[in-house]
Amino acid sequence: MNEWDNGVLVSVRSLSKDYVQRRPFTRAKFTIRALDSVNLTIRRGTTLALVGESGAGKSTLVRCLALIERPTAGEILWNDVNLLALKKKDLFAMRRQIQVIFQDPTSAMNPGMTAGEIIEEPLAIQGIGTGSERRQRVLQLMEQVGVPAKWANKLPMEFSGGQRQRLAIARALALEPKLLILDEALSNLDLVNQEMVLGLLRELQAAHALTYVHVVHDLRMVEDLADEVAVMYEGRIVEQRDARELFARAEHPYTLELLAAAPALESIVAARLVRDCR
Repeated sequence: MNEWDNGVLVSVRSLSKDYVQRRPFTRAKFTIRALDSVNLTIRRGTTLALVGESGAGKSTLVRCLALIERPTAGEILWNDVNLLALKKKDLFAMRRQIQVIFQDPTSAMNPGMTAGEIIEEPLAIQGIGTGSERRQRVLQLMEQVGVPAKWANKLPMEFSGGQRQRLAIARALALEPKLLILDEALSNLDLVNQEMVLGLLRELQAAHALTYVHVVHDLRMVEDLADEVAVMYEGRIVEQRDARELFARAEHPYTLELLAAAPALESIVAARLVRDCR
């Protein structure tokens, strides 16, 4: 049995990303390696938490996964197809399958467009449906994420932070993706809105068989998020394991440091045990 028969959706192999910079004054070029031979497995219908300190390479990795940036070397295999080898036309169609929700939804929205126009935009870009069909789809998506459809003509700044994140989720769902990447998408929300959006994401995952990659820096959130955890350190994945196993039997020294530094770790482990016994 190969990995695709075993439920793997995406397999990242030896992925590297270099950035060329210039030194002040001398303008001499030098290279920064943001990703260093990253290997990662994302299983279909599950939630993977990507954790690590700032500068570990998490956002660079997900930008490469989302095909926003092109890696320097390596492969991103989707059902055994290397996305980096696709022709432009095929790559355009493939982008529908992978959508990203960013930390600050406001920065990803045109302030002059209405909520309805923002959600409809990816459908229009991909040439999906008539104008009437797209507008009907927009209203359905708004209701699905818990924002009244009657507010479709409001501007982004007329919504609260939690509502704007729901609109971002609606826009991401418009193209019916298989993989949804959330780059610190909950970190700007208060605890109440975090829990509400988490609940929504669970419902959507169950309803649409979605696969999630959550970029997080707070291990306290992982208990509510993940089936698996991948730990990044200095541009590499140093450990990828089942979330419960990682908390109970972490192996890499950096993972052990993260766990030791996480506040209220005991309550996280206790909560897992209670949940697993239900």
